[in-house]
Amino acid sequence: MSDTLTLPAETRDRAGKGASRALRREGRVPAVVYGNNEEPLSIHVEAKELSRQLGTGHFFNSIVEIEVGGKKLRTLPKDVAFHPVSDRPLHVDFLRLSKNATVHVNVPVVFINEELSPGLKRGGVLNIVRHELELVCAADKIPDDIQIDVTGFDVGESIHASHVTLPAGAAQAITDRDFTIATIAAPSALKSEEGDTSKSETAE
Repeated sequence: MSDTLTLPAETRDRAGKGASRALRREGRVPAVVYGNNEEPLSIHVEAKELSRQLGTGHFFNSIVEIEVGGKKLRTLPKDVAFHPVSDRPLHVDFLRLSKNATVHVNVPVVFINEELSPGLKRGGVLNIVRHELELVCAADKIPDDIQIDVTGFDVGESIHASHVTLPAGAAQAITDRDFTIATIAAPSALKSEEGDTSKSETAE
């Protein structure tokens, strides 16, 4: 379960590009809190603190408590716009969460027991198709990551969604197909040997 992050904020009195540019010059980032059948709330947060939290690697699957006007708003980050050149954050969208909210989140996958995979022990390559899984879970039970056990997987085999064991209270958001998460690809040396063999057989 990801830790709850706390982000101090102030309300924005003025909207528009000019006001947003002025805020950014002051080291602030404009943001909006929306959802839960309430009016959107325009706020701004400190750029340095936002960048620090983005750097944790689990900002988007953490609950962020926004402190504004003496109140704490329980939110989930939904989108961050970045500058195309400097990559600094320009704007953030936060979704308000109700007490028993269920959320869609993208959670990173982590592969374990690689030493117990025959294919990887033979020099195979773990080809990751999906670095994240889209899950539906309770807002206060968002996992930090999903561990996928590759024990027993050999060259040419694929790891599908059905191989994944999810924590209690979490479910796959994609349910209409058993999609591929990763494959065990043949090592390049083995591929070249197979290629040379097929060429020699053709020559004969």
